[in-house]
Amino acid sequence: MSSESASPDGLPLDGELAAVAARMSGLLLSRETVESVLELIVSLAGTTITAAVGAGVTLVDGEGGLATTSASGPVVRDADALQYELGEGPCLAALAECAPVRIDDVTTERRWPRWCAEAARAGLRSVLSVPLVTDEGCHGAIKLYATVPGAFGPSDEHTLTKFAARAAVLVANARAYERANRFSEQFRHTLRERDLITMAKGFLMGRDGLGEDAAFGRLLSLARAGGRSPAEAAAGLLAPAPRGR
Repeated sequence: MSSESASPDGLPLDGELAAVAARMSGLLLSRETVESVLELIVSLAGTTITAAVGAGVTLVDGEGGLATTSASGPVVRDADALQYELGEGPCLAALAECAPVRIDDVTTERRWPRWCAEAARAGLRSVLSVPLVTDEGCHGAIKLYATVPGAFGPSDEHTLTKFAARAAVLVANARAYERANRFSEQFRHTLRERDLITMAKGFLMGRDGLGEDAAFGRLLSLARAGGRSPAEAAAGLLAPAPRGR
């Protein structure tokens, strides 16, 4: 039996989706991490389509690998892990085809026979998986699992597809924000190391009467002798001497 929550014209309730979008937008504006974004997406997906007993998100990493990065429970993680292990299943198909995939009953589904047999043994019967797509490509997929056949209908598929479109933008922006933060921190770290080395060269030039190149050579020698990086050697050279000496 489908859980379809529809308006009189047969489409999903716009008000419900608008409320979901508002919560997701609020999270985006607060610049939460990707992990927080995914947790919210899973939670909202499960509450939006109530027939689901579990929800999860699979993300594609920079090398094309897959990982269930957020799941509502062990049943989702186990079902997903089996897909990755066997190389078949509805989530993988949704990613490969960049299109929604729905299984009304795993016991009669002829696609992905090995995965469906294992899913049925685990007590699952229905699956709905939708890709997370933006103009940049497919970032992953969101999937729902149910323990009864026919749990998800066309309206649920339409609802989750609209939800996934908003979620994909949120995930893409959160990932871009994290990448920018990592780059920014790396850049700041590089600048700090450069400044330390510059100050250490100046210290050696003044203390030992060396030219700039000779001072840098001395710093490199100190670094090699101590098994440290030039910046670490510079920090040690500039550290104040302990009191009493």
